[in-house]
Amino acid sequence: MNNRANFLNERLCNNVSSAKAQQGVMLLEALIAIVIFSMGILALVGLQASMLSNTSNAKYRADASYVAQQRIGQIWADSDNAINYLENQTAIPTLLPNGKRTVTQPDLNQFQVTVTWQAPGETEAHNVVMNASIVKVVPN
Repeated sequence: MNNRANFLNERLCNNVSSAKAQQGVMLLEALIAIVIFSMGILALVGLQASMLSNTSNAKYRADASYVAQQRIGQIWADSDNAINYLENQTAIPTLLPNGKRTVTQPDLNQFQVTVTWQAPGETEAHNVVMNASIVKVVPN
């Protein structure tokens, strides 16, 4: 029986020292899990910021295209006075941030509308260029 008591005592001591060796492992696992979770959340926040920026840029491009098409439509509607629609860097800040519209006539009956803008917080200017052939049709 003495052997059995020694065996149990030795096994109990091994279990106690093994438990002491593993103290803090659960805390370490929890900290690693928190770091991984935090990295995932930061990635989602970055993705959302990127999506918001791209949505704003798409809106500005659509607005600039509308402004250019509107000016081309005015020139078509009043083709007799098309030359009066030529302009250089006309400010349109109510339509686009730092927006400017330029209408040129590179060739006879050719008109080019350029709309530029600069989004808030950006250093780069963006532009949309549209060309139109406007020929006055004289009725017989």
